[in-house]
Amino acid sequence: MTKYRRWLSFPGLRSVRRGERGMTLIEVLIALSIIATVSTTFLVGMSTSSKAVIVIQEHVNAESLAKSQMEAVKRWEYDETGIPPDYEAAKLTPFPADYEIDIAAVRLEADPNNPPGEDDGLQEITVTITRGGRTIFTLEGYKCLF
Repeated sequence: MTKYRRWLSFPGLRSVRRGERGMTLIEVLIALSIIATVSTTFLVGMSTSSKAVIVIQEHVNAESLAKSQMEAVKRWEYDETGIPPDYEAAKLTPFPADYEIDIAAVRLEADPNNPPGEDDGLQEITVTITRGGRTIFTLEGYKCLF
């Protein structure tokens, strides 16, 4: 058998014959550990960013809902008689299932010379959006009689 035919028969031995070596087990393990560390870091980062996106979307939904509710209260008829003023009837009816809306109104004394309890025509409205018992967003605004 010629030299050429031996190389064809055993191509893997060719590099050994020339004095070339392959990678050792330690080198392979170090390379795998580096790849595993980089992959784990990447996956943890992706997980964290996904959670942040969910929290931000929840906050944006709550803010939009609160602004819509505040506009509905401002369009509603001014409550001069209720103590405290009651705007529960102005609640938006179709709102997301997991969210809860709380509307609180307080009369503000604009003129200190008026007797207490008399409506001066200014109310502070607070709209609070909660989800799962946790307050997500609170919006304060004012409603006036005039």
